[in-house]
Amino acid sequence: MPETRFTIRWPDAQIEECYSPSTVVRDFLTADTTYPLEEFVTRCRIALEKASTRVEAKFGYRCTSAEAQLTAIEHKASAFPATADVTCLKIT
Repeated sequence: MPETRFTIRWPDAQIEECYSPSTVVRDFLTADTTYPLEEFVTRCRIALEKASTRVEAKFGYRCTSAEAQLTAIEHKASAFPATADVTCLKIT
């Protein structure tokens, strides 16, 4: 199961590299694309949940790194107004 990193730019211009244990994140985010904050969080929630479920199906346990990444995204997003945007810069 190939891990995937996605680099994002938050509304305050901070750049962050995020982690997914699966390429499924590519089904929900596109490089060089800007998303409304709430949509971005929702897409990440679905993608990282699916990624964790894939790990569970293969190894018998959920991916705590995917769950921690989602928690970090949700926490950071809560600091911005709902009208803000997040840009997915690249996916590797």
